[in-house]
Amino acid sequence: MNRTWTTPPSPAEAWNELREGNVRFVAGTPRHREDVDRRAELVGQQTPHAALFGCSDSRLAAEIIFDQGLGDLFVVRNAGQIISESVLGSLEYAVAVLHVPLILVLGHDECGAVRAAIDSQSPDAPALPVHIAHVIEKIVPAVRRVSGQPASAFVEPTTIDAGQVGREHLKDTVTELLEQSEVISAAIAEGTLAIVGANYVLREGHADPHIRVGLL
Repeated sequence: MNRTWTTPPSPAEAWNELREGNVRFVAGTPRHREDVDRRAELVGQQTPHAALFGCSDSRLAAEIIFDQGLGDLFVVRNAGQIISESVLGSLEYAVAVLHVPLILVLGHDECGAVRAAIDSQSPDAPALPVHIAHVIEKIVPAVRRVSGQPASAFVEPTTIDAGQVGREHLKDTVTELLEQSEVISAAIAEGTLAIVGANYVLREGHADPHIRVGLL
């Protein structure tokens, strides 16, 4: 059954709801419902208690892994959770219009976009289609930091820890979100919004928080 909020949740309460939902998902004890009555409740309005910006990977079904139902999350996803104008606009809408108190930025292990970014830095890397390359280039700085190699040097992909690259890219994503959106940074300064950056572990099913901004 979906949780009913008597008052809008605080950033901490919204994060606790997602964290507890993820615990239920891992335990195999979900409570959300998607019945006719719930659909009818949502026809005239939506009041999600969090926005989630994550990778499009088919294994990262946002509502399922956090045991949330219809109307609970405002979800934005693309390959590699790459900041773009459409992502910023969507998340600003969630904050300024829907008044969500939390943005969860979600990465994961075994990410294809991260792997492609690592492989793209090898000396024999094939050229990528232009739009895929545009996505990958946003992750390359994290690859370079992890490799310790200058931008002009090739790297050996097998020596790079993909998990570390993913965590570095997660930090970059949160930083870029704060730097590029005055709406979001102002809401955090006012104490009405928090950001959590987490990494989802595919095999175990849990989301490990690595970054907290505006969350006590």
